[in-house]
Amino acid sequence: MAVSGSSGGSVKARVLLQQCLHARLQVRPPEEDCEAQWLEMNRGMVIYVCFFKGATEDIVPKMVNTLLNMKLSETDSGTYTSVLDLPGSVLVIPQATLGGRPKGKRMQYHGNIDKDDGQKLYTSFVAHCEKELSLATKCIEAGTEVKHGTYGNRQVLKLDTNGPYTHLMEF
Repeated sequence: MAVSGSSGGSVKARVLLQQCLHARLQVRPPEEDCEAQWLEMNRGMVIYVCFFKGATEDIVPKMVNTLLNMKLSETDSGTYTSVLDLPGSVLVIPQATLGGRPKGKRMQYHGNIDKDDGQKLYTSFVAHCEKELSLATKCIEAGTEVKHGTYGNRQVLKLDTNGPYTHLMEF
């Protein structure tokens, strides 16, 4: 696992982790005949994820295991623990812009995975997160859950953090 700012040839995915106290994600904008649809979660972790060309299914379990078990969540006493031990909920948001590279005055996203393969990996990533939370006793007892945005759509996020406490990781 690398933790650098460059997307060298071996990097297959990039994630940005953000501790949160409360998050609200609009997954469907308002339309003439219906209101906007929002997801909400309380204390936990927001995971923004972007897959690059060459990423395959075999990277997903390692990513999820690392992200959910790393001691990045602050407890009430000020120590750090995993989101599984906190216990906290998880909000997964697809974030293609994490794959951007500057070229002149614009950003380019040529290194990102194609949309169909990205959708499959994103769906797998969410499913692996759900599985891990469903196996964690503290999460079961607390009723924490995984929520997720929709792949390939623009979304609105409202976030209350207990930081800033943000981490960039590459796999």
